[in-house]
Amino acid sequence: MLRSSEDGDRYELASPTAMPKAGGFLWNQKMMIQMTCRGYATAQFMQPEPAKYAHAPNLEAKTFMQPEQNYYAHHPGRFVYIKDEETGQLFSAPYEPVRAPLDRFVFSVGKSDISWTVERLGLRVEMTLVIPTHDVVELWSVKVTNLTGRPRRVSVYPYFPFGYMSWMNQEAEWRSDLGSVVSNSITPYQKAADYFKNKYLKDKSYLLCETTPISWEAMQQAFEGEGGLHAPSSLLQQELSRSDARYETPVAVVQYREELKTDEQREYRFLFGPAYDDAEIKEIRNKYLSKEGFARTAREYAEYIGKGKGCLQIETPDKHVDNFVNNWLPRQCYYHGDVNRLTTDPQTRNYLQDNMGMSYIKPQVARQAFLTAVAQQEKNGAMPDGILLAEGAELKYINQIPHTDHCIWLPVTLEAYLSETGDYDLLKVPVKGMHGDTYTVFERFSRAMDWLLSARDTRGLSYIAQGDWCDPLNMVGYKGKGVSGWQTVATAFALRLWADVCEHEGKAELATHYRASAKEVNDAANAHLWDGDWFARGITDDNVIFGIKKDPEGRIWLNPQTWSILSGAASEEQIAKMLPQVDSQLGTPYGIVMFAPPYNGMREDVGRVTQKYPGSAENGSVYNHAAVFYVHSLYSIGESDRAYDTLRKMIPGPSEEDYVQRGQLPVYIPNYYRGAYQKYPRTAGRSSQLFNTGTVSWVYRSFVEGLCGLRGDAQGLRIQPQLPSFWDAIKVTRLFRGATFVIDIRRSTDVKEVVVKYKGQVLPEARFTNIRPGETYELSVSIPK
Repeated sequence: MLRSSEDGDRYELASPTAMPKAGGFLWNQKMMIQMTCRGYATAQFMQPEPAKYAHAPNLEAKTFMQPEQNYYAHHPGRFVYIKDEETGQLFSAPYEPVRAPLDRFVFSVGKSDISWTVERLGLRVEMTLVIPTHDVVELWSVKVTNLTGRPRRVSVYPYFPFGYMSWMNQEAEWRSDLGSVVSNSITPYQKAADYFKNKYLKDKSYLLCETTPISWEAMQQAFEGEGGLHAPSSLLQQELSRSDARYETPVAVVQYREELKTDEQREYRFLFGPAYDDAEIKEIRNKYLSKEGFARTAREYAEYIGKGKGCLQIETPDKHVDNFVNNWLPRQCYYHGDVNRLTTDPQTRNYLQDNMGMSYIKPQVARQAFLTAVAQQEKNGAMPDGILLAEGAELKYINQIPHTDHCIWLPVTLEAYLSETGDYDLLKVPVKGMHGDTYTVFERFSRAMDWLLSARDTRGLSYIAQGDWCDPLNMVGYKGKGVSGWQTVATAFALRLWADVCEHEGKAELATHYRASAKEVNDAANAHLWDGDWFARGITDDNVIFGIKKDPEGRIWLNPQTWSILSGAASEEQIAKMLPQVDSQLGTPYGIVMFAPPYNGMREDVGRVTQKYPGSAENGSVYNHAAVFYVHSLYSIGESDRAYDTLRKMIPGPSEEDYVQRGQLPVYIPNYYRGAYQKYPRTAGRSSQLFNTGTVSWVYRSFVEGLCGLRGDAQGLRIQPQLPSFWDAIKVTRLFRGATFVIDIRRSTDVKEVVVKYKGQVLPEARFTNIRPGETYELSVSIPK
């Protein structure tokens, strides 16, 4: 059903029905497209705010990508109908909309292209999608091959719906001067000021054809008629009706009628995308619409994606994990840091964590992200809810809701950057802020830590306002009194990390101050939040503690346990009590859930998290971001088996049963898998199919620094592998500060601690120093059996 190519660069799915929502995605810095195996598409581009060039057939609300996106017959997609002119039989590629049984189906997701191979009625259809490195346009090639031993007469109908573009103004027609079906619309607006904002939007969409078709349809209803998309009435005729759309739902359908000899093939090329005017359409056509243009674009885009290959290659006993870590995980990290989820105002926590992953791929990008973020610091030292990335951008949607956690992520993500680069000079850079103030990066981080200390109640617990890391905990503290158990221990962790930086920078007094403050915060957490076997999630505005044993729902939450380990709030005795509770109450076959049991109805002193469907999103799902925080904490205390088990369950497979249950290809980690395993086992494990998630930077960090134990510091590369107990050896290639490390790690009964050999000599400690860029170092590492 599912297999990877030998080099791991592709995954191929052999059924359109076993995992109907399975898909892959491509992006550049101006656009993103997610394609499902059945041909449905979700695409957006930036101008500079997110926009669409293919719409649903009804008026759409402007929202971010939806979890577990439901698809329906008229959902935007990219399809090709094939009609046998001798028999009238019809099928479509990749599978929708006709859904005819296929003799062969291959959905092939590559790192820089997506393709399908479909066979039916003795005909093969091959579809391939690539995109350029900069422009907003889809490049589609369609090949039709006669597989039978006789000549065939067929019609080929590429069908690219534009959808309901505008209630104000929409139309479409064939333009022979452009060789394209072109739709025109006007983005709806009410305010006079919005006219000027919208004036230069790309309100045209087009389907450019390299080969001139014999007929076309530009109106959706003319194409469908009474037959609908499964059997469009227009296809019953010899030729399409050459319709236009005049304030009617537009579509792009073109027809090619072919006579194919035995084994003969026809190839067609199309461009699909948005444009401002005819001149732009002509420019795009001239630039891309040729055999050479397609080949050049595919080559350039592969090179672009190749720049995100990461710093780690592993050979372990689990080849499926190897494939994911070596090929797909750094790709997903690169996507996040490269385009910041294609938004102009990413949440501050997302922006910092997504760019943390770039520390391992393009450190200069991570460096600039810190400078961009701290330049938007508030006068009082707080960080804003979102980081503005484009001129004229505004804080929107969730970023208009006050959250209290954003300062925490500065030292948490900086730790990874400094470990990877040793670039302490960053701290000395003066940054002029949006309020006209100028402080060094070091001073701005210190101001952020001071703000965290100020944002506490008289008990020393951190206020939550209308959310912390968990956005929908929006009613715990909206009256101004509620506190967050997670934020409290996370604040202590941030303070400890910053104290270490202060010490490195020779600020001993500051280091002492922040360490003492961290202890004070941890003590407050223990005094007010420890419930005997785990830490509570918080205390509401009305002084009700929650996330405790007596709660029938939301009894135990993962994050407070995780971060109490990281902060030092949890003693060894407390950790010994917490871990079995996490195992027994939060463990599922698909990973560790965020909390349990899930809520079944609104709890007004907690918030909208309780209104989400039980086991979905933040309401008790396997929320991978929270799970990977847990992994990070487990590696910090040497719990390598628990850490690896949690990591492994984030990756679909390797059994067919697991793939089908999750419904997702192992080419990315989603933001969640469904929880509520005990309550709803039928849907447990189901993927959200959302690849936007802060999880992946932490997963990459966990493989690099946790499992492989290859973490930098000011002196060099520390080597402390933490293999699961059932592995005896791994091989690692690690790029670090311009050098290449080729490392053989093996268990040995002859050692009681990590022993590192270089050129046959045992190093004085498990750290490699005096690293020279451009050099390759081959190390043998022995770890206790």
